[in-house]
Amino acid sequence: MTLTFYTNPMSRGRIARIMLEEVGAPYETVILGYGAEMKADAYRAVNPMGKVPAIVHDGRIVTEGAAICAYLADAFPAAGLAPPIADRADYYRWLFFAAGPVEAVTTVGALGVAVPEEKQMMVGWGSLDAVVDALEAHLADRQWFCGDQFTAADVYAGSQVGWGLQFGSLPPRPALAAYAERLNARPAAVRAREIDDALLAG
Repeated sequence: MTLTFYTNPMSRGRIARIMLEEVGAPYETVILGYGAEMKADAYRAVNPMGKVPAIVHDGRIVTEGAAICAYLADAFPAAGLAPPIADRADYYRWLFFAAGPVEAVTTVGALGVAVPEEKQMMVGWGSLDAVVDALEAHLADRQWFCGDQFTAADVYAGSQVGWGLQFGSLPPRPALAAYAERLNARPAAVRAREIDDALLAG
């Protein structure tokens, strides 16, 4: 089995790193610099977008953070990071809610783009309040997005929540803050941070 992880410690690759640490399988890391290295032909053969993260697992390429998390959960079922097929409604819903509305609303907010109220029906996230209300209502009485089971949805969606709170693109509502604290305390998340922070320091 070969598993290669392409990343930069100042990127969304930090999410994929957490997932890899949760999976527990050995992997090789390739650090790419922004600019020429990511846009070089050699890496564009892996990801034509010239962006990280990406993984190559036994010759199969997966890009996009949510897809990487979902793929690894299925590729390494012993890690228990995906619910049984019949119980995946919340899993798929919140994994892709984070990849769609959550990431979109925090990105446009960081860019200073305001969607006029009369145009909110045109965008998938509607408004920041709508997105945060949905997250808060779901997490208020649950430990994880799928209830008692920690899953790949928590790795991806939880990272989006954590970053949003850290950088101020999501408001620090109590349910979100408590959830992010639980996620950040997981041993795999701690290991992943230590690895990427050491790469930044080096």
